[in-house]
Amino acid sequence: MRMYDYLIVGSGLYGAVFAHEAKKRGKKVLVIERRAHIGGNIYTENRSGINVHVYGPHIFHTNNEAIWKYVNQFATFNNFILSPLAVYKNKVYNLPFNMNTFYQMWNIRDPEQARLKIAEQTRDLDLTTPANLEEQAIKLVGKDLYKTLIKGYTEKQWGRSAKLLPPFIIKRLPVRFTFDNNYFNDRYQGIPIGGYTQIIEKMLAGIEVKTNTDYFKDREHFNSIANKIVYTGCLDEFYNFEHGYLEYRSLEFKHKELYIPNYQGVAMVNYTDKNVPYTRIVEHKHFDFGHSDNTIITEEYSKKWSKGLEPFYPINDPLNTQKHKLYTERADAEEKVIFGGRLAEYRYYDMHQIIALALNRVEEEIGKRP
Repeated sequence: MRMYDYLIVGSGLYGAVFAHEAKKRGKKVLVIERRAHIGGNIYTENRSGINVHVYGPHIFHTNNEAIWKYVNQFATFNNFILSPLAVYKNKVYNLPFNMNTFYQMWNIRDPEQARLKIAEQTRDLDLTTPANLEEQAIKLVGKDLYKTLIKGYTEKQWGRSAKLLPPFIIKRLPVRFTFDNNYFNDRYQGIPIGGYTQIIEKMLAGIEVKTNTDYFKDREHFNSIANKIVYTGCLDEFYNFEHGYLEYRSLEFKHKELYIPNYQGVAMVNYTDKNVPYTRIVEHKHFDFGHSDNTIITEEYSKKWSKGLEPFYPINDPLNTQKHKLYTERADAEEKVIFGGRLAEYRYYDMHQIIALALNRVEEEIGKRP
């Protein structure tokens, strides 16, 4: 008889939700984590009294009331609203694109004039069906804003020309003809007071967890001790990269503590000039409305992924899409393994989407809570 009903590989949000719900349904669970800490990329760490988003900023947002209520079981959320800024050649612009941005760019306050300006800048182009990110962006906001606030940032972020990127990437970015700097449209938004790590800790309370434990270093043993595997790691690694590596963009974070009370006056500033090496600077205390005499900032650099680096953003070009299809065909045939999460599915997800996916999968697998 096997020791566990489920072995969960990875203690990020998907694995933690699955583990929590499986335990509530009477299942015996073991969670193993390659890193030295739980929480995956939503891991936060208190440094000098400031909750630092170690792997980049995470703002919880959703329109799903059930998901909002679910996550609020594990933490109290503040009322943080993301309103980032962009800097291009020392000039500051509001994001997401809204009437403040149009005023800063064109000295226009009238929404209809802003629409006409964008139409004027796209009149000579056939953008009925944008073929790439550049065309999609120009269709949305015109040539001036594309060149100033999108092109350089995007090409730093992805390491390739915007003409070679799919148009869907930019469709996530809101464009509003109102004076509204709220980045997200979602009804429920905020950041857990005390950071995200506590959420994972509470989800995994009473569950056996082993950190600094690599599934692949003793795969045969781990497969033998559980009836089923919930795998949240890289899909191609699970199959020994048999169809080649699935490509990602990686990130490098340079955290700095400064002995001043306020560095940039806002949580996030994007640097859209391609000549500035980092893509953005995050000042963590502003996520929690902090008032300490010190501050911690993080410069974020996008870089080419290679084995050994953390994979962050999947590159959904035709070559990687084809490789992913081959891996998915194998994964779909597995009877003992459940694949879930952004790495196992080679897809970018927001946090609320990950929670919904894990909850749905638990219900499919084990049934609803008694």
